[in-house]
Amino acid sequence: MISVSKALSIISEVLYTPKTKTVLLKDTNGLRLSKNIPTPIHMPPFRQSAMDGYALLLHDKNTYQIIGEVKAGDADDYSLLPGQGVRIFTGARVPDNANTIVIQEKVIRSENTITINEEIHQNQNIRATGEQIKKGDIALEKGTKISPAGIGFLAGLGITDLEVFVPPSAAIITTGNELIAPGQKLQEGKIYESNSVQLQAVLEQFQIKEINKYIVQDEYESTKETIRQAIKNNDLVLISGGISVGDYDFVKEALSELGTEELFYKIKQKPGKPLFFGKNKETFIFALPGNPASSLTCFYIYVIPVIQKIMGDSASAGLKRTLKSLTKDFIKKGDRAQFLKAKVSNETVEILEGQSSAMLHSYAVANALVFIPENISKVDKDSLVETILLPD
Repeated sequence: MISVSKALSIISEVLYTPKTKTVLLKDTNGLRLSKNIPTPIHMPPFRQSAMDGYALLLHDKNTYQIIGEVKAGDADDYSLLPGQGVRIFTGARVPDNANTIVIQEKVIRSENTITINEEIHQNQNIRATGEQIKKGDIALEKGTKISPAGIGFLAGLGITDLEVFVPPSAAIITTGNELIAPGQKLQEGKIYESNSVQLQAVLEQFQIKEINKYIVQDEYESTKETIRQAIKNNDLVLISGGISVGDYDFVKEALSELGTEELFYKIKQKPGKPLFFGKNKETFIFALPGNPASSLTCFYIYVIPVIQKIMGDSASAGLKRTLKSLTKDFIKKGDRAQFLKAKVSNETVEILEGQSSAMLHSYAVANALVFIPENISKVDKDSLVETILLPD
């Protein structure tokens, strides 16, 4: 059995070369760039009006002759003489020799003449060519996570597709004779299967869409064959249940026979002690505890850093951690580290009732986990505790 810190260290040292592919810009939300994106044009591509008003060539008087009009999208240019100007609108191309724009609210117009009633300065209300970014500069760097704003920014540069890190294909294998699918009639001795549903949901939070689900009974050969197929066809395999030491827990034996490299097995923590992490060729494998809360906690703490590695997120190492003030005293039983379902509110965190590894109700309202190291047995109210923020 190893410590939490040792398990996380092993995960951090695992080597993986992320896969890449070219994707339409509209489909890249939440993915990460696999290379720098140079800017193909200046932005804006021409001197652009920032306001509705008048583009002028300054002279020493406060009256100007208006000789034309430029709307957004017009390609016409005007060569102004000192004391001349054009009516102009936001986003329109500014005439080459205009050197200021005065907003419409600050002038008095009479037919083709305007009188300005405020002091004006050169280049006011003019967006310079390349003011936002210049052609050839890096628009977004390798590893940047694409957001809706990023998609809009790149679309404005005329970019239509991107090379991104590919989300892994994932398999979820659910083991257990006692499990039946939600929607079926609940029989004596059976329970509804929930782990694959929650694991699929959290995988999808990380933009993983290719998810293959398998169900296997507690029988060795079928367990081994199902795992074999999952390893063959997926980058990431999550196995729910069957990893403990009961008479009908066959997962670890099957993984060993299939040639899986064991990177660690069993962590000194609660919940989730019987967690297995290994690698078979290029496929990462987690055998998660069968209890729903244990399974989800192990995913949040250990699977997410591996997903980040696969998806080219070299800057992250799991979920965000912070320090929050505890709302009441907490006494830890036993000598294992604990991950406790909790709720953050501003600068405080409350440890919730219902910490059993089988209980999801408290998880359903939690937005954080509080981590209590193995060497700490009591935490006083108002003490700062390490708090792991769950994904939105």
